[in-house]
Amino acid sequence: MAAILIVEDEEKIARFVELELQHEGYETGKATDGLSGLSLAESGKYDLMILDIMLPGINGLEVLRRLRKTSDMPVILLTARDAVMDKVSGLEMGADDYMTKPFAIEELLARIRVALRKAAKQKDRAVETVLSCKGVELRPDAHEVAVCGEKVELTIREFTLLQTLLEHKNIVLSRDTLIDQVWGYDYYVETNIVDVYIRYLRHKIDDRFQIHLISTVRGIGYVIKED
Repeated sequence: MAAILIVEDEEKIARFVELELQHEGYETGKATDGLSGLSLAESGKYDLMILDIMLPGINGLEVLRRLRKTSDMPVILLTARDAVMDKVSGLEMGADDYMTKPFAIEELLARIRVALRKAAKQKDRAVETVLSCKGVELRPDAHEVAVCGEKVELTIREFTLLQTLLEHKNIVLSRDTLIDQVWGYDYYVETNIVDVYIRYLRHKIDDRFQIHLISTVRGIGYVIKED
């Protein structure tokens, strides 16, 4: 069974989540401040982290930023109900999901299962060496993208979106499908989040290298077509 790290400074919440996870058969670990949480997260002992944003020492967003330099371990953020910018910042930094306090434990457990399945699927994908089209080469195992031999820096979400499109070359993927594949089926946003990230990719790849990689199929979604 997976091992889950809980980084939460409110003891009642941390203990409640810990007991529920153990009841479900998960192994657990706990930290009550940012630095301790980061140290445990980087130990390699855990498969997923539940991370509160408001932490003593360094806050959860800084923990996430540092962790993403070395690890793609799934992270579910715990946020205050009105902390919209924290949610946005966390997702931009590579968080896999977020929960708003107070939350139902059943929903948290469901989101944990989704994140773990997604991580396992991405690990399986990594055995493929290179995904390529029109001079773009994406290496899942190394988490690298190059265009015409030049390395391109992408965020985790941009990388996963590009990987998904390359894995389905010549197949039009709807916005809902892309949200499911890249953000998770229960990610509560408008479908225009896909359009926003497509623009990011086009700016970094299509515009910069003067190629036409990602095509829009009006009213449906997006596709990468081979010449």
